[in-house]
Amino acid sequence: MADKLSIEGTGGLFQIAEPTAKKAPKRRPGFGIGIDLGTTHSLVAIAANAGAPRELADENGALLPSVVSYAGPDIVVGTRALDEQLDHPGKVVSSVKRMMGRGLADIDFAHPYDLVEADDGSGVVRIAVDEQRALTPVEVSAEILKVLKARAERELGGPVDGAVLTVPAYFDDAQRQATKDAGRIAGLNVYRLLAEPTAAALAHGLDRGGQGLYAVYDLGGGTFDISILRLRDGVFQVLATGGDSALGGDDFDRALASHLLAAADISSPSRVQHEAARIAARRAKEALSSADTTTCTVPELKLDGYTLNREAFESLVEPLIKRTLRACKATLRDAGLRAPELDAVVLVGGSTRVPKVRQMVEKTFGKPPLADIDPDKVVAYGAAIQADVLSGSPREGITLLDVVPLSLGLETMGGIVEAIIPRNATIPISARQVFTNYSEQQTGMKIHVVQGERELADDCRSLARFELKGIPRLPPSMARVEVTFQLDADALLTVTARELMTGVKQTVEVKPTYGLSDEEVDRMVMASLDHAGDDFAARNLAEARVELGRVALAVRTAVDETGHLPGILPEAERQQVLAALANADEAMKSVDAKAVTAAREALEAVSEPMARRRMERALHAGMQGKSLHEIETTLADEDTLDQKRGSHSPEQIEQGA
Repeated sequence: MADKLSIEGTGGLFQIAEPTAKKAPKRRPGFGIGIDLGTTHSLVAIAANAGAPRELADENGALLPSVVSYAGPDIVVGTRALDEQLDHPGKVVSSVKRMMGRGLADIDFAHPYDLVEADDGSGVVRIAVDEQRALTPVEVSAEILKVLKARAERELGGPVDGAVLTVPAYFDDAQRQATKDAGRIAGLNVYRLLAEPTAAALAHGLDRGGQGLYAVYDLGGGTFDISILRLRDGVFQVLATGGDSALGGDDFDRALASHLLAAADISSPSRVQHEAARIAARRAKEALSSADTTTCTVPELKLDGYTLNREAFESLVEPLIKRTLRACKATLRDAGLRAPELDAVVLVGGSTRVPKVRQMVEKTFGKPPLADIDPDKVVAYGAAIQADVLSGSPREGITLLDVVPLSLGLETMGGIVEAIIPRNATIPISARQVFTNYSEQQTGMKIHVVQGERELADDCRSLARFELKGIPRLPPSMARVEVTFQLDADALLTVTARELMTGVKQTVEVKPTYGLSDEEVDRMVMASLDHAGDDFAARNLAEARVELGRVALAVRTAVDETGHLPGILPEAERQQVLAALANADEAMKSVDAKAVTAAREALEAVSEPMARRRMERALHAGMQGKSLHEIETTLADEDTLDQKRGSHSPEQIEQGA
């Protein structure tokens, strides 16, 4: 087999490669950094040689605005780029995190950019900053990471060994992979990706010596995450996670910006007016976090000293806050917990500075939230601690156990989904399951990897398709194909299919070209609850049809191959069998699972005498001319082979190291 072979799969091309072992490079203790790549601001921190975490700053401070300007001949990042935003709104890119791993159709929020789709057919969104340049969000994010990397190298006096990058817990495969790619483009050795709530828990757990159950409420500039974690004996285990990958402080800004445009009586704002309103809204939001009133002067809107009060602002953002709290309640249910069972609620993200957010969180969870570590910095602190551990520093061992946000599985006969790794399973994880052949004519198996909570593959998201060829011709249910799902610490998936008799195998690394839309994750979870009854009915019908099809195929094969032999199938029985087969064909059209099952049972009953005679004939032919000892030895060998083949049931899920 060639080293690499690309095959077409849903959403783009998927790389298939034989796994090759790579020797891990020797790491440099104390030279690992943690980076919080945020929607509004980004931050780099270190916790060298088991020290306390601290942020790294330049002359403008520690928080680097996640803004990149392409307005001039040189690329400008941070505060200087922010200053150019109003003059060049289409060439100064902000909130790029909301576009990571997304397709053009997924960008459903207001923005001042000219967005185009990549011309390679991948569906990846690009930002056209001028006539010559159309940049991916990955490239823009890499510019931010380069600045943070340079800060760290100035502090360390040499090259960075590696970095831990944080991502929202609800980022899917494509969004995680895009973040990792941005790190590599920036010249970073990405140790691993770390979920932002988990990073915050790591920082709080070490600083406070925390034990027990915690909720981490993470409301950043562009994303919201809620995670329920158990902290015990140095182990951070995520019990459940939820959120909204397209809800954050930016949406607060947009709600307030719309209010300012309405106050200025502007119904169709220009690009400059829209951007001016958004910038003024962000400043007003920050002011109202500590003051009861503020004034807005926006020349582009002809607003001079327009007064805003906190009550009006809170009425605008309250529906958005309620959306986060609905996700909190759902995630608590997923974890099997009630709010009073939690020991504390930890606040993360700059948007949690809004007093209304803190009030509503306290009311929902029944306890004042913790915010003693700066919510803008706590994620970077946790990432720095983990980076120090991974660089090889002699820090007390920390174990981080994250979870899978959506179930991962395969499509089986009849379009049924067989979940291999269930939602909220702890990662890293490896899960195996053995599948078998449907007919003896089958020499290959199509592997369709899906993601979601529904019972049928058509209702789930398709991730990849590939084919395992070279399966030996065997009677139905005799072949054994072991499929392994491997989720690494970054929640990136590798699927391997291996035929156990011949050892032939195929591997696919699932890297979809763009991710789920902002509503799809929530929709997929909620749809599994809303349609649970219909889904199970559809699954039962599909399974009944598969079983009837299997029996009908076996009976037809038997009639064709041996039905003409003397004594195997008398004419009266033949007519009964053919009538039962015709009834089976008609039953396959039914939408009643009970009717399909009844047809299968009737076909099995009427064909049982023929099957028994065929078996007796085969045994007689096999034993003829053999001694009793030879027959006993053959039966013992058959029994041993059956034990080695295993059963049709899923094998035990094995958690990775």
